Amino acid sequence: MFDLYIMEENMNPAEALRIVSEKIKLEKPTIQLLRNEIGKVIIGQKYMIDRLLIALFADGHVLLEGVPGLAKTLAIKTLADAINVDFSRIQFTPDLLPADVTGTLIYSQKSESFTVKKGPIFSNFVLADEINRAPAKVQSALLEAMQERQITIGDETFKLPTPFLVLATQNPIEQEGTYPLPEAQVDRFMLKVFLDYPTKEEEREIIRANVRTQGLGKANNILTIADIEKCRSLVKQVYLDEKIEQYIVDIVYATREPEKYGLGFLDPMISIGCSPRASINLALAAKAYAFLQGRGFVIPEDIREVAPDVMRHRMGLTYEAEAENLTASDIVSKIVAKIEVP
Repeated sequence: MFDLYIMEENMNPAEALRIVSEKIKLEKPTIQLLRNEIGKVIIGQKYMIDRLLIALFADGHVLLEGVPGLAKTLAIKTLADAINVDFSRIQFTPDLLPADVTGTLIYSQKSESFTVKKGPIFSNFVLADEINRAPAKVQSALLEAMQERQITIGDETFKLPTPFLVLATQNPIEQEGTYPLPEAQVDRFMLKVFLDYPTKEEEREIIRANVRTQGLGKANNILTIADIEKCRSLVKQVYLDEKIEQYIVDIVYATREPEKYGLGFLDPMISIGCSPRASINLALAAKAYAFLQGRGFVIPEDIREVAPDVMRHRMGLTYEAEAENLTASDIVSKIVAKIEVP
């Protein structure tokens, strides 16, 4: 069924799709301009930039994981520079307190009352840098903000600004002084993105850009909050066929009951299957990916493209999987390869 609430009820679905596709094509130069601005600072890393844009236009949060020096923090800061939004950076450390993130009540002796001091979470873009360096109670301070888009301080609840995006980074190679994210916390992220090293050619360009006299460039403000809202509205209108919906359900269900899909050998490897939040985010991320490609409809390749980033952090693996050196990404790849494409 076509979810085009802005179209007339009696409009032909094919005509509605044509109109949406034309609107999306008109936004393609804007998206390319945004990519170009980010490219002034970030060399290569197209995969990471695409995932940041998917999260931005699908109204989801993203967790970037990679070794130090892969421009995780710089990419997020550059994206914020290219859009006229409020930006705050929280450096997560073991001595951080929840109030340092969300805010707190301050007592005024003069007025003999408490006043609210809002924390850095009250921004459009929040960079949670090295999120795994803070203890669980601080990480969990983000839960309400990420899911409900609101923060409770004392007995008052405050709405967060729109758009609101948590963009977190973590370092996978250091274990000392780090605290793994709780399952409930990591499930709030639409995407978990693993980053790889740049190519040799890209690394040469990175060296040249960093050693020249003027240094790296800086992205200019080219988009407004109104532009982001317009793009998000178009993403919601991207057509998702019933067969594609069933394809998503089959992929997610295969993590819960793999034997029903001829994947019985995976049953001992998976302790917890993906939740319905995986299905929702798979559909939203696929819509945003189709939008970035300039299409008004989702195709199976869109689902296959975003499935690892949406699902890898929503599965629990057994010790047998670790013994077999199977990662969540490997399991998602096996599932996607097996499920019949509509």
